[in-house]
Order: sequence, then structure tokens, then C-alpha cells
Amino acid sequence: MSMPAFMGYRRENGRVGIRNHVVILPLDDLSNAACEAVANNIKGTIALPHAYGRLQFGEDLDLFFRTLIGTGSNPNVAAVVVIGIEPEWTNVVVEGIAGTGKPVAGFSIERNGDLKTIEMASRKAKEYVHWATGLQRVQCTVDELYVSVKCGESDTTSGLASNPTVGRAVERLVDSGATVSFGETSEITGGEDIVKAHAATPEVGEAFYKIWSEYNEFILSQGVDLAGSQPTKGNIAGGLTTIEEKALGNLQKIGRCKFVGVLKPAEAPKGKGLWFMDTSSAAAEAVTLWAASGAVVHFFPTGQGNIIGNPIIPVIKLTANPLTAATMSEHIDVDVSGILRREMNLDQAADALMEMLFRTCNGRFTASEVLGHREFVMTKLYRSA
Repeated sequence: MSMPAFMGYRRENGRVGIRNHVVILPLDDLSNAACEAVANNIKGTIALPHAYGRLQFGEDLDLFFRTLIGTGSNPNVAAVVVIGIEPEWTNVVVEGIAGTGKPVAGFSIERNGDLKTIEMASRKAKEYVHWATGLQRVQCTVDELYVSVKCGESDTTSGLASNPTVGRAVERLVDSGATVSFGETSEITGGEDIVKAHAATPEVGEAFYKIWSEYNEFILSQGVDLAGSQPTKGNIAGGLTTIEEKALGNLQKIGRCKFVGVLKPAEAPKGKGLWFMDTSSAAAEAVTLWAASGAVVHFFPTGQGNIIGNPIIPVIKLTANPLTAATMSEHIDVDVSGILRREMNLDQAADALMEMLFRTCNGRFTASEVLGHREFVMTKLYRSA
């Protein structure tokens, strides 16, 4: 399938991004204020405050580092300033990002205090902004893209039209050699056998089923059974009454594609094609994990109207709900409600979504970017020590 080229930023490690952020990244919650002060001082930077980074351990700590390092390593990021309370963990993140070859520097507040740290970090951030704003876009091809997909505030129009639109677009992307990832482990409940059947090999299917089973067993251990329940009030208002109904609509987003592998949260795909990532169904958490895995753009179909954005990757929102398209138009990039009115077919809807994808890759801001939605939400697994 022939796809248009787009103009992107080719990074030092060969990966392609479609944005050019200079990120001020706090190692821990204690360093948020210093990072925000630097971002206030130096225009053209973005701080990513978060709530964690102290007394984590085990797999929770591994995920924490994987998320921070992955965020800084994302191809949409040109350069990074890391600020932490102490040097050891700060350097872990700096060295992880440095492996991509991009400019990165770390500063610790201990023995310096906020004011000196902010001054030093601001000077480095200014240097990075001057450098990053001199970078030029170059011609790139669709097989260099990594796209993630997730829906939110789903309703009947999601499963009937907007999710199948994404599914058709995903088929085209995968056929063209791009990398795509889907997830939402708990919201596959009721359709887990269908997902397993979409695995490229029996081994991949078993790997997926193991992750889903462990997730479901954990939920059951807390005295909760998602079967026959789970949809939010918004889902119910939109006509979805059970997790099974929601799952069957959710799975339309992968179309007829087979997935080639299974990823831990925030883990980068090891090759091209469609991948399953173990994620929460919480929108901001999930998109943060995909950004940390290296995705550079996200498809987000919504029924009742979810307003999610992300500071690192553009979130392209589409809806097939005519009421949402009318009352929340400022949040919607692609209106595919014409499918339900029989004014467009699925291929035409996918054409519109793909056109918006390439416009976004070439620099058009999505609705969430224009409105300043920068939801950056880390996933935490355990209590702190």
C-alpha cells in the first residue's frame, strides 16, 4: 500500500519523531518545583511533574525507571534536563537517556538547594532550546512510525464506527511496515479468547493469555469481579452495560491484524508490526506508558467524549457520536459520525483519520495540544517502602 512521506525529526539513534520537545524531567516528586521553575524561566521547554520516585522497590522501581528513561528517550524529545533530590538515581535516568545519543544533563538538589540548581539547570535548558530549535525536519516514511491506540468514554458508537475506523487505519499502517501497539488489559475481559486468536503464533497467544490471567486474578483477589460489570457511568449512559460489550467494541481497534509480541508496561517494541502492551485502562496512565515505550502519536476514539492529551505525544481524537461531535467539537480532530448516517463508509472514515495522522506528523497541533492537555500520569504497582 502506497503511503505519503512526512516531515519528521530523525534522532541520533535513527528513530523518527514528529515533535521536538526540550523536557525538564523530575526524578522524584520533591524535584517538581525546581523543574517547573526551570520551565518557567526558559520558554520552549516543558516540565513533567509527577507524584512518585521515593522509596519504590522491585518491579515497581523498574517500571518507574523504565517510564522516566523511556519518556526522555522518546523520539519526540530533542533534549532533556533531569533534576533529582540526590545524584545516584538522577544519574540512572541520565545515563539511560544518554544511550539514545541525544543531549541530556542531570542536576541534584542535595548540597546545592533549589536556587542554585534552578540556575544551573536553566542555563543548560537554554542551551538545549537554542540547539533544538535549529533542527530541521527531514523526509520520513510511514514504516518509521510507531502509533499507539486506546479508546475512552466509550459508547455504542465506539464499537459500531470509531473503533472500526481505527482498526482499518491500523491494518493499513501494519501493512505498510509501521509499528502499532494496543493494550487495556482489564477492558479485554470477555474478549480475551478473541485477542488470543489474533496472536501471530501460539507462543505469543499464550504470553498474552498469561498476562491477562494474572491481571484478572489480581482483580478477583481484591474481591472484585469485572464480568458482567465494570463500565463507567459514561459507558452505561452510552449504552454499554457490561465489560463483555465494552471488550467486543474495544477489540475493533486492531482490525484483522495479528499481533507479533507482548510488552511489559512502558517496554519498547522489538520490531515492526502490531504489539500488545500490558496497560491499565485509565487513559492518562496508558498513554503515558505508550509514550515511554517510544510511540510518537496516539489514536484515541471516544464516544461520550474523553479530553485526554499527553505532553510528549500528540493524541488524535475521533468520534462517531454526533452529539459529542457537536457539543465537544473543540476536542475532536476527526468526526466519523457520517458512518452512522450512511454518509461515509469505513474506508472513507479511515481515509480521513490517515489524512489527519499525516497532517499531525507534519506539524499540525491536535485538539488536545491546542487546548493544553498534558496529562502525564505514572503507573505505580505497590505501596512505597
